[in-house]
Amino acid sequence: MFVLALLGSPRKGGNTESLLFAFLEGIKEMGGEIKVLNIAEKRIFPCIECGKCEKNGFCFIKDDMEEIYFLLRQADAVILATPVFFYNVPAQLKAFIDRCQVFWVRRYILNLIDPKATFRLGFLLTVGATKGKNLFFGIELTAKYFFKAIGAKYKKKLGFKRIEKKGDIIYHPTALKEAYLEGKKFIKSFKKRKKIIFISQKNACRSHMAEAFLQHYAGKYFDVKSAGIQPASNIDPLVIKVMAEKGIDLVYRRPKKIEVVQEDLYDLLIQMDEGYKAIISANKVENWNIKKKEKNIKNIRQLRDEIEKRIKNLIKNLI
Repeated sequence: MFVLALLGSPRKGGNTESLLFAFLEGIKEMGGEIKVLNIAEKRIFPCIECGKCEKNGFCFIKDDMEEIYFLLRQADAVILATPVFFYNVPAQLKAFIDRCQVFWVRRYILNLIDPKATFRLGFLLTVGATKGKNLFFGIELTAKYFFKAIGAKYKKKLGFKRIEKKGDIIYHPTALKEAYLEGKKFIKSFKKRKKIIFISQKNACRSHMAEAFLQHYAGKYFDVKSAGIQPASNIDPLVIKVMAEKGIDLVYRRPKKIEVVQEDLYDLLIQMDEGYKAIISANKVENWNIKKKEKNIKNIRQLRDEIEKRIKNLIKNLI
């Protein structure tokens, strides 16, 4: 699984960072892949409420969010770590959250579903200086709607009060231990999934559709990947179009190289057709013999429907 950790504190080496890294240590011990983004170090402009995303599903502002959108779609789990600033998140993190409006638009206005939204999880880590009973109320409400917008189920909050001076979290009697144990517990539900990978030549059409359908229909049971022998630079636009006709959103996805996915041992490797010499370790290998066709909308739709049918049969046989 891939975990994206969002560090929202502008203070380097602070309490929020220490709490997050303790949580991530628990995940690492169980074998999760992790990427940490320090939001305060990113070039992110605030949303200007122009409404352009509501027309085409894209944000026109050019900054670091362009790459972060792809990471958010790639993530199986998103960890949000933040201190309390006036009962909510710091300004840098709030700008980032507001810019995720584009995902809300794609889901609730354009009616497109991210394939990983059926199983992606979100977790909130937070610290605050006071002891009031409503200290985390604003942040938790913001986090819940943020996770909903990006297609993640809000799993849990872990928050600690009276944490203000740098280093306070280290001297808390239980905080770092609790975070570590929560990290281990959080990753366990993902570890039970069978690992399946789809291989094709360019990872721009057939294997990406297969990956998306399996994630969409049964992602909670399978850790699914796809890759190409000689990957293209982008997914075929016709593929994005025909999958959108099924309500499945592939816009923020990219083809992957075989080298990126070689380290895992897979339960099942599925080759979209014959002739590949990919070095992938798998307990079982299948060849679906789905040949390429001339690129036109009719043929791509036929490929899509054939792959969807095979995926549904695969799920019946494996669950």
